[in-house]
Amino acid sequence: MVRKLDDVVLVAGHGGMVGSAIVRRLRALGYNNILTAGRDEVDLRSQADVQRFFGVHAIDQMYLAAAKVGGIHANNIYPAEFIYENLMIEANVVHAAHVTGVQKLLFLGSSCIYPKLTEQPMKEAALLTGVLEPTNEPYALAKIAGIKLCESYSRQYGRDYRSVMPTNLYGPNDNFHPENSHVIPALLRRFHEAVQVQAEEVAIWGSGTPRREFLHVDDMAAASVHVMELDEAVYQAHTQPMRSHINVGTGTDCTIRELAETVASVTGFNGRLVFDATKLDGTPRKLLDVTRLSSLGWQASIGLEDGLRDAYRWFVENHDRFRGRSATSWGDLPHGCRIDPAGVDRSGGRESARRDSARAAEQSTGAG
Repeated sequence: MVRKLDDVVLVAGHGGMVGSAIVRRLRALGYNNILTAGRDEVDLRSQADVQRFFGVHAIDQMYLAAAKVGGIHANNIYPAEFIYENLMIEANVVHAAHVTGVQKLLFLGSSCIYPKLTEQPMKEAALLTGVLEPTNEPYALAKIAGIKLCESYSRQYGRDYRSVMPTNLYGPNDNFHPENSHVIPALLRRFHEAVQVQAEEVAIWGSGTPRREFLHVDDMAAASVHVMELDEAVYQAHTQPMRSHINVGTGTDCTIRELAETVASVTGFNGRLVFDATKLDGTPRKLLDVTRLSSLGWQASIGLEDGLRDAYRWFVENHDRFRGRSATSWGDLPHGCRIDPAGVDRSGGRESARRDSARAAEQSTGAG
């Protein structure tokens, strides 16, 4: 392991759930020079902005956790924005990092890079072996391009640019917005509000039988730093030049019913869970193969129930910012990695997507 605590470490996307968790992890390990920047300082979509920013900071290593993200509606209606802006962020940052001598970089992608019908659990070798999920194909292609950028600069210029692909993430600083949150924050909020009004039941989209994998964001941050700190020879020995990315997950999954039951327990909801089996379930199973990461000495340490309690505690402590928004309608999951749970209301149409896309653009295109 290589840990250089005095290195200047840039975390691009530090304002988001993953980026903020990486900052917490680095601080806990004793890193002394963590660099962050808000959108007012650098727009990562702008090549000139990025070149200027990298030109005035002597960066030793960086984590690229910034991206334009959005829900299914936004991905469907604004595919050009999702592919263009993510490609620009990745190309601008990776190239500027190379030109200014940043030797180490970690790119954070998405499990949506894998084909829609790939074998489960999904191995790194499955990349580019089949058709992608149509609803988020432009976004997924941009993420694949990010992997290939890192591989190409490493192969041609001898850089040490690595990539990790996380499973479904949750935890502190998650998006609990009622229109476009992921399944876990959606369920936590829905059950919380059901307890507040003493509701007798909570309706959940689908049969509850699909199986999904969930990783606490603090585990994701720990895995990211672990991969970054690996000796270069060790990293290369466990990957291939053209398949250099590493899956990050728990290696275990659960049914949506089991997830909902655990959320009910965590939030203190004692009513009925009503699964609407007339609604589509989506893919029966989605699980990452984490053999490569395990062979490199890392495994997840936060169990699902403990992680949910942590996420719920954060929500309760911060829920004032969410007041005034009813949980009667629920947006689709970002990135096309949807789980189709929680009574998702897909009637929002173009206007919902417009709001979703606007929020995503504001939140994710700066270094913060």
